[in-house]
Amino acid sequence: MQMVPKRKYRMSFSIGGLMVNESIALARQCRPQETWPNARGRLVSEGISSFPKLASKTRVLREVFDRISQLTQAERAFLLEDADRFEQQALIWLSVCRTYDFVREFAIEVIDERFLSWRLDLGHEAFDRFLAEKADVDTSLSQLSPTTCAKLRQVLFRILRESGVLSAEGRIQQIWLSTRIKTLIQEHCPEDIRVFPGEER
Repeated sequence: MQMVPKRKYRMSFSIGGLMVNESIALARQCRPQETWPNARGRLVSEGISSFPKLASKTRVLREVFDRISQLTQAERAFLLEDADRFEQQALIWLSVCRTYDFVREFAIEVIDERFLSWRLDLGHEAFDRFLAEKADVDTSLSQLSPTTCAKLRQVLFRILRESGVLSAEGRIQQIWLSTRIKTLIQEHCPEDIRVFPGEER
């Protein structure tokens, strides 16, 4: 019997939604190759008008910083200089998927597979089933309380709606990426295209 490899999923996406505006504001402040501890000290000293009461939002800032750090310099430059709102949402969704393996795998193993088989309704049971499956490789997931599971599910579905992957009615939607974004993805990691349902491989 083949053993299932163990791993640890980062589940801190529960801090909020897609947070496009916050991500863009922080991306403008980030410096190349800067670590979070260094960035935090600098941001606290400089202050960011987009983040009132900065000290109380340290966890949120850290998560947003980590997401933005997953974008290449070319992707970040496009996000800040040329992208329209839809493209900004797509790039932030991409950064979320790169930051949290659980979200990435849900996007590929559940959303993409359902889209390809034209099963477009995405209910909460799909998340619950996926979470139970992933508990086989990360036993800490089976120890989450029902309240925490419900919070994770609520936030992930919010992120899916805010990114355009899911409609307000709970149906998976095809994402049409611009040529520029597709080129950037192909240059860095072609497999990332799978987090956008319906995009050609």
